[in-house]
Amino acid sequence: MLITINPEYYHLKQWIESVPQRFANERTILFQGRNTLGTLLTPDSRTLCVKKYRTPALPQRIIYTFLRKPKAERAYNNAILLLGNNIPTPKPVAYIICTKGGLIADSYLITEFCPYKRNFYEFRQHGIKNSQHIISRLAAIAAEMHNSGLYHKDFSPGNILFEDNNGEVNMTVIDINRMTTSRKVGPRLGCKNFERLWGNNDFFLVLAKEYAMLRHLSIPQCQKLTLYYHNKYWRYRK
Repeated sequence: MLITINPEYYHLKQWIESVPQRFANERTILFQGRNTLGTLLTPDSRTLCVKKYRTPALPQRIIYTFLRKPKAERAYNNAILLLGNNIPTPKPVAYIICTKGGLIADSYLITEFCPYKRNFYEFRQHGIKNSQHIISRLAAIAAEMHNSGLYHKDFSPGNILFEDNNGEVNMTVIDINRMTTSRKVGPRLGCKNFERLWGNNDFFLVLAKEYAMLRHLSIPQCQKLTLYYHNKYWRYRK
């Protein structure tokens, strides 16, 4: 078993080492699908989030053992990069890689628990009235990521959580194992990053305008590109 612990949480070393057993017996499930997401309570009464990744098929086990970093390790390292660039994401606590027969079997990512309950799926069914400050915050996070050379490959409605406290928006980016960390993100690629989001044309026009202003790009160009990539993506999906 390979364990990497954020030095800030090294006092929890013994407890972290027991996470695979505890997650099997003590977890509170938040989501169960391809991967399992749940919470555990630490000895100091802190709630941490644990993501257990699906056990890979044999070819992927070989790839993740010898050729490519496993998802939990990538998500942990990407979180450190994001936070280092002032981009909000749950603080990483540790990751655990369990092996069987010399190959990767199960892997776990442990982070601080994020209490935000809202995500961008809600823009599927209603307009943007009284929500422009939320869209502006999303544009700011995307602009900061792209200016830093960070590109979230799964920038989708369920992977951006937020809360709105009387106009003050707190937001965080999750599910970050699929991320490019050192590339130039120009207007075309930046606007393409919004293609998976849900919303009507007004949503995307506001998003593209705020994004363009923050990155000193052409507003009409960004609005045109954003609508083009969004419509193209969803035509393909349908």
